[in-house]
Amino acid sequence: MHGTAVLRLGGDLLRFVPARRRGQEIRVSLDGTSTLGHLVESTGVPLPEVGTFRVDGSRVAPSHRLADGSSVDVDPVHRPQPLPTSPPRFLLDVHLGGLARRMRVLGLDTEYDTAAHDADLAERAATDTRVLLTQDLGLLRRRAVPHAAYVRGARTAEQLADVLDRFAPPLDPYTRCTTCNGELRPVRKEDVADRLRPGTRRTYEEFSTCDRCGQVYWRGAHSRALDAVVRAAGVARGPGPA
Repeated sequence: MHGTAVLRLGGDLLRFVPARRRGQEIRVSLDGTSTLGHLVESTGVPLPEVGTFRVDGSRVAPSHRLADGSSVDVDPVHRPQPLPTSPPRFLLDVHLGGLARRMRVLGLDTEYDTAAHDADLAERAATDTRVLLTQDLGLLRRRAVPHAAYVRGARTAEQLADVLDRFAPPLDPYTRCTTCNGELRPVRKEDVADRLRPGTRRTYEEFSTCDRCGQVYWRGAHSRALDAVVRAAGVARGPGPA
């Protein structure tokens, strides 16, 4: 044994710690080889949720090795958190389908695949420089994922509010296909008339299509619900499709 150190977790980081270990201070044993990052992860806290480490008041890296008796403040990620690309690109795991749809409504580049396994998600997040959003702690701990975040909230509206608060991404509502994430472009009514039901042809004049899957959009019966999502995000509604 090489002594002990005390960790103090800031913000809501205690949510990741098993109830039996929760407290104002968490004492960890030192083995002489484990880094500070490994010790924090051993408590249950995934490193993507950590913003800074401070040992006896001085900021250190996750690779730092603690001395006996060290006191460590572990602070959560500062919000809004910088994004790795502009415009931002996101990737969601299979349990966040509702969130993916709402993010696309807001114009965020949001990939989502119900058939993707954890290894697929990790590889794609790294290859495409996408921020992986998940509630799977195992995914958050994968070293192959350079940018990831735990999504707080059980309801879709809560999850969306958390993502927007954490990253403050630029929004461009009604510019993404909610089905496949392709980009939407305006199209003349006559160009899609043969794909519309008679009632839709009589009632609506403005249409868009998805460049990827070809789906046709217009401001239909669901527009009020989608407008509510946009308003909740703090964006004035544009002339987009429903």
